[in-house]
Amino acid sequence: MIRTVVTSVPPSEEAFAPLMEAFPELHPGYFACWNGIVAKAFRQTVYTVEAWDGDRLAGVLPLVFMHSPLFGKHLISLPYLNVGGCFVPEGPQQAEIDAALIDEATTLADRLDVKYLELRNEREIHHPRLTFERRSKVLMRRALPETAEALWKAIGPKVRNQVRKGEKANLSVQWGGRELLNPFYDVFAATMRHVGTPVYSKKLFAEILEKLPENAEICVVSMASGQPVAAALLLHGKQITEVPTAGALLFSHAFCANMFLYWNLLKHTVETRHSRYFDFGRSSVGGNTWRFKKQWGAVEFPTVWKYYVRRGGMDDVRPDNASYGILIQIWKKLPLWLTRLLGPMIVRGIP
Repeated sequence: MIRTVVTSVPPSEEAFAPLMEAFPELHPGYFACWNGIVAKAFRQTVYTVEAWDGDRLAGVLPLVFMHSPLFGKHLISLPYLNVGGCFVPEGPQQAEIDAALIDEATTLADRLDVKYLELRNEREIHHPRLTFERRSKVLMRRALPETAEALWKAIGPKVRNQVRKGEKANLSVQWGGRELLNPFYDVFAATMRHVGTPVYSKKLFAEILEKLPENAEICVVSMASGQPVAAALLLHGKQITEVPTAGALLFSHAFCANMFLYWNLLKHTVETRHSRYFDFGRSSVGGNTWRFKKQWGAVEFPTVWKYYVRRGGMDDVRPDNASYGILIQIWKKLPLWLTRLLGPMIVRGIP
């Protein structure tokens, strides 16, 4: 019989290890320490719904209780990351364990009086209380060859020419951790201001680098003068690497700094991590980011985001809500220092 437990403490490494083994392609967001990262960086309350079959941990559902005066209260699995939801191995008990986890999660949503519960699934999960879904985004992933030489041949002449343009501009690349946090964040904050999006706090990335020292890396691309012009954060799972955050200064597009960055991300992943897949993140089909990822050989994987809606409309706080158009244009014109100050206070409450 499956029993469930709601806890604010992530499962122990010993209990979590069998689930890790059951998912060799385990997404970085499911590391047991992720809840601690979110709790410190976002200053939000975290929960883990655990399903136990006797003394065996049979499944987990990580949740973040996001609340702010601007956007209200939501229960999300998982913010910042592209995926979340029920983490249950395939097998005859999967549907039963899914149901038990979601029963507990919806009860928690009622107790916390949230607007809705959001589960960022990659697979179809049916439950009578999940009455709304979104499939408008797709995850873009690329299978990786065994060598960088094979990857170079596979990406095609157009992409290779753009990478060479960056090389001819004497761009250089650095890899590291906390010591590269400042140049990384400078580029990221400027990129977010340019697209009209509030920036995450620097503390989020500091926590990621501290809690995942073996699995998180920063890449910074600089001009010959030493000025950073492009940067990214990589998170490594057992067989998959993802880039949840990347950016490039606007003027650097003239010499393909972003293409040079992504070539080095992929090359590094192949040569040092030997991952099977590279996750570029989610995109809208046909959009600019979708086309960018397609040229690297990424293919579409479905997202099946499910919702338990308690009150209000589902589009109230979505970034593509038309009512935010004017605010986005205003944000783009604000001084960079001001967006760096205000952004983290705003974005911590956006589900």
